[in-house]
Amino acid sequence: MLGLDAIELARIQFAFTVSFHIIFPAFSIGLASYLAVLNGLHLWTGKDIYLRLFNYWKTIFAVAFGMGVVSGIVMSYQFGTNWSVFSDKAGPVIGPLMGYEVLSAFFLEAGFLGVMLFGREKVGARAHFFATLMVAIGTLGSAFWILSVNSWMQTPQGHGINEVGQFIPLDWWAIVFNPSFPYRLVHMVLAAYLTTALVVGAVGGLHLLRDRMDQGARVMFAMAMGMLIVVAPLQILAGDFHGLNTLEHQPAKIAAMEGHFESHPEGGAPLILFGLPNAATETVDYAVQIPYLSSLILTHDLTSPLPGLADFPVDERPPVAIVFWSFRIMVALGFAMLGLGIWALVARMRGNLYDRKWLHRAAIVMGPSGFVAVLAGWITTEVGRQPWTVYGLLSTNDSVAPVEAAAVASSLVAFILVYFMLFGAGTYYILRLMNKRLADRIPLTSIGPIRTAGITPAPAVDDKFIPVE
Repeated sequence: MLGLDAIELARIQFAFTVSFHIIFPAFSIGLASYLAVLNGLHLWTGKDIYLRLFNYWKTIFAVAFGMGVVSGIVMSYQFGTNWSVFSDKAGPVIGPLMGYEVLSAFFLEAGFLGVMLFGREKVGARAHFFATLMVAIGTLGSAFWILSVNSWMQTPQGHGINEVGQFIPLDWWAIVFNPSFPYRLVHMVLAAYLTTALVVGAVGGLHLLRDRMDQGARVMFAMAMGMLIVVAPLQILAGDFHGLNTLEHQPAKIAAMEGHFESHPEGGAPLILFGLPNAATETVDYAVQIPYLSSLILTHDLTSPLPGLADFPVDERPPVAIVFWSFRIMVALGFAMLGLGIWALVARMRGNLYDRKWLHRAAIVMGPSGFVAVLAGWITTEVGRQPWTVYGLLSTNDSVAPVEAAAVASSLVAFILVYFMLFGAGTYYILRLMNKRLADRIPLTSIGPIRTAGITPAPAVDDKFIPVE
C-alpha cells in the first residue's frame, strides 16, 4: 500500500484508531462531570432548568460514551495483532493496569450508567444524583488507569527485565505513579473539561444567536464561559509544569517540540515561533524567533543549558516536523481558548454576555477546538516518544508483530471505511441533537433566580412563559 512496509502501516493504523478513540473519552469525561454538576444544582436549588439541561445533555453523553467504548475495544485488539511482540514484552506491567481500569472504573461507569440515563423516576432524585456522580468518577478513573499505562511507557520505572526480555513488575507504586503520570493526568483531565466547555459554549452560542431570550442557552453559555476562564489558565500552568518534567525525562522530545537542532550549553535558547524544520540540513528554515525566551520558559532561567537534537543519535530522534507543528497547534489553541474566556468575562462584567453576537459566533467557531487541541497534544506526546514504545528500552521496530504488509493494509482500509461510516453517522446524530433547542417552552416558575455564575433570568415576554422555540 503506497510502498509502505508492515511497521509503517501498523503505526498508521494505530494512529488512525487512537485518533478516533481519544476524542470521545475526552468529551465524555468532561460531559459526565458537567451532568453531575447539573444534577447537583437541580437537587440543591430545585430549579427545573438544570434538570432540563441534564436531560438534554445526557442523550448526547450516551451516544458519545457508546462510540468511545466501541472505538476503544477495536484499538485494544491491535495489541494482540499488529503489536503482539510489544504485548508479550510489556504485558506483565501494562496488562494488570488495563485490567484494573476495566474492573474498577469501567465497571463503575457501566454499573450506574443505566440508572443515570433511565432510573430517575424509579430511584428518586438523591439516588439518581449519586448514580450520576459515580459515572463521573468512573470516567475520571478510566483516565487515571489509561494515563498511568501510557505514562509508564513514556517514563518507565519500578520494573525489571527477565531472562526472556519481558518487563516484570517490581514496585507497583513506582509503576503507577511514574515520573510523568501526575503531570499528564492533570493535563488530560483539564483538556477534557476545556473540550466539554467549548462544545457546551458553542451550543449555547448557537441558540443565543437564534433567540437571545432562550433561558436554557443562557445558562449553558454562562456556565461554559465561566468554566473556560477558570480552566484555560490552569491548563497553561499545567502545561508549563509538564514541559519541565518532559525536559527532565525526555529531552529529545523537547528539542523536537522547540525545533532546536543545536544544543545551547550556556542557555539563551531562542523561542522559535514559526518555521520549517529541515531534518536534512538540521536547521529551521525561515524561522521567526524570540531570543532567550525558550530557555526562560523551559528552565525559568536564561543561562540554564538546553539540549538539541544533535546531542542524540539520528536513529533516536523523533520526527521533528510533526512534533514541531502539532505542539504549536496545541499551544495556539490553548491561548485562543483563554482569549475567548477573557472576552466572555469582559462581556459578563459589562452585563451584555447574551447580546454579543460576535462572541457567540466566536464560541461556535471554537466549539471543535478542544478536540483539535487534544489530538495535537496526543500527536506531540506519542510521535515525540519515537522511536520507542517503552522510552529508551524497547524500540517500535522491536515491538511490531511479524504480520505481512498486505494484511495490515487490508485491515487499515477496512477500518477507514467502517470508521467513517459508523462514527460519521454517530457524530452527525450528535450534531442533530445539539441543533435542537432545550424545550418548546420553559415555565418561569420553574426557573426562578438562578444562583450560578451570577445569572439572572431574562425578562418574560408574558406573565407565565418564556418562549424558546
